[in-house]
Amino acid sequence: MESSSFSFPCIQIITLLIFSHTMFSSVKPVAVIHFSEDLYTRSRNASVSPPPPPVPVPALYVIGDSSVDCGTNNFLGTLARADHLPYGRDFDTHRPTGRFSNGRVPVDFLDEVLDEMSTCLLDEVFDEIFKCVLIFFFLIFMQIEENLNHFFGFNQSALRLGLPFAPSYLGQSGSVQDMMHGLNYASAGAGIIFSSGSELGQHISFSQQIQQVMDTFQQFILTMGEHAAADHISNSVFYISIGTNDFIHYYLPDVSGVQSKFFAWMFTRFLAQTMKQEIKNLYNANVRRVVVMGLAPIGCAPYYLWQYNSQNGECIKPINNVILEFNFVMRYTVEELNKELVDANIIFCDAYAGSMDILKNKDQYGFTYTDTACCGLGRYNGWLMCLSSGMACRNATNHLWWDQFHPTSAVNEILAENVWSGLHNKMCYPMNMQQMVAQRVKTSDDVINRFSNQA
Repeated sequence: MESSSFSFPCIQIITLLIFSHTMFSSVKPVAVIHFSEDLYTRSRNASVSPPPPPVPVPALYVIGDSSVDCGTNNFLGTLARADHLPYGRDFDTHRPTGRFSNGRVPVDFLDEVLDEMSTCLLDEVFDEIFKCVLIFFFLIFMQIEENLNHFFGFNQSALRLGLPFAPSYLGQSGSVQDMMHGLNYASAGAGIIFSSGSELGQHISFSQQIQQVMDTFQQFILTMGEHAAADHISNSVFYISIGTNDFIHYYLPDVSGVQSKFFAWMFTRFLAQTMKQEIKNLYNANVRRVVVMGLAPIGCAPYYLWQYNSQNGECIKPINNVILEFNFVMRYTVEELNKELVDANIIFCDAYAGSMDILKNKDQYGFTYTDTACCGLGRYNGWLMCLSSGMACRNATNHLWWDQFHPTSAVNEILAENVWSGLHNKMCYPMNMQQMVAQRVKTSDDVINRFSNQA
């Protein structure tokens, strides 16, 4: 019998499973049991009813710095590299990838490899009974998923785009087919200002990343045609996470006497206006869905706790105040963009608010260490960056910080859940990402039809 054929036992098994599912789906749960992969609580806002299922997103494109870099700097001459252990030790492959974390960065939780996992499973399973089970669950997956999540308390809301991990732009194969699933342009050390982080070595600045995006669009147009490329771009999501290095490596060290020339408020407005113009450039290239991430409270980072000699792990308020100003201005800038750009759907997600919620409720989230990095050297492990496995703690899941400046994968997952659905904390405005992708984007066909009707 060929492996692809259906046998009578297979049909019997599927019939039995369907009957079992019918019985199971009618059962009302007595209580909701919350499971947690990393043994920390994830149920603070679990009572909030989820919005409608999102419309499929063709791709996720990532622009930013080390908060989302997935390996760009592996190809550059720079000190800002994470291509060695213990970086990546808790990643899916347990190997360093260039991500500045012990595991995943936030965008990894937003595009899950559901399609690749399905292919791998079908390739590895040879027993006919298991094939029948897989076929059954594939047929009814969309129906039972909601029941299972409700019954067991599972929450996988941040894993719903169903896309492969977006590869680094510098590390991808060059195939347009691969690019159509998403790309990551982010580069550690990069800032909104071109020269931010330059003392670390090479990096791809914000404006350079935008140019790489435009180059990608040109390849889409040449391969797919202008009509199809415009639809692909407008339905994709663009995730921007950048700006921290403009403070760490430019404003706070007072490079070129910038603090005497610009008050913090003026500096943040300059950064926001630069960001606004680049988003407009993306919009003119048919980008419609954009997630703009605010900055995290770097005044709580182990490096500044060490540098400012924090006595009991208290955050450095003057630094956090500057970050708060930037986030306030960026949120207002996003509101302006949504008013100015027709059909644009741009959201701002306040990483500061999400991170401070974790700090204030560390016990509920299951964190023990919120001031000391898992990997580093010196007080708070903030004096020296993570250089070897011997400098790292054994369990990163109960640490908020992985190294001097970057959070652990556990924190990244919580923030990604907030970006997706506001599961723990409402940090995105005017809506979360799940609500954003559920809204229909006007395609080139709509534009053509509109002009035809007017004629």
